[in-house]
Amino acid sequence: MDTTSLVAFALALGLAAAIPGPGIAAIVGRALGTGFRPTLPMMAGLIVGDLVYLSAAALGLGVIAASFGTVFVIIRWLGAAYLVYLAIRLWTAKPEHGVIAARTGGGPVSTFLAGLAVTLGNPKVILFYLAVLPTIVDLGGLTALAFAEMSAVVILDLVVVIGAYAALAARARRMFESAAARRRLNRLAGASMMGAAAAIAARG
Repeated sequence: MDTTSLVAFALALGLAAAIPGPGIAAIVGRALGTGFRPTLPMMAGLIVGDLVYLSAAALGLGVIAASFGTVFVIIRWLGAAYLVYLAIRLWTAKPEHGVIAARTGGGPVSTFLAGLAVTLGNPKVILFYLAVLPTIVDLGGLTALAFAEMSAVVILDLVVVIGAYAALAARARRMFESAAARRRLNRLAGASMMGAAAAIAARG
C-alpha cells in the first residue's frame, strides 16, 4: 500500500477512535473501577472487533454483514447487558479506606468478550469500516501485505488511543483513597458503564 493511503487510514482511524463513544465509555468505566491492568482484556476485545470489521471490508463482506442485522442486534444487546452487570457490581461495591485495590468485576475472558461485543455491536465502527474505509483505501486492489500493514495500523492506533484513555482513568482513581471517595468513584465508573450500555442499546 502506498504511504499516502496508509497515513490517511491511520489518521482517519485515530480520529474516529478518539471520539468518545460506547467503547471509550466502557474502557474509562472499567479503568476507573479496576485500574489499568484489568482493563487490558477489554482493550484487546475492542481491537479484535476492529480487526474483524477490517477483515470483512477487505474481503468484500459488507453486503453479507449488512444482511445479518439480527446477529449484530443480539451481539449489541449482550454487550450492553454485560456492561450493566459490571455497572451494578461497581455501584454496589463496599469500598474500604486506604489504598485502592483493583476490583476485577469479571475474569479476563468475560472482559475480553465484553470488549469484543461492544465493538461488534457499535454502529460507529461498522460505519467506519464498511462505508468510510472504502473512500480512503482502494479495497479492490488490496494485497496481503497491504492488509497486514492496515492491521498493524489498527492495533497501533487503538493501543495508543484506548490505552491513553485507560491510563488517565486509572491514574485518576488513585486520587481517591477514603471510603467516601471510593464510593463516589465506583458510582462514577458504574454510571459510565451504564451510559455505555445505554448508548449501545439505543443505536440502531
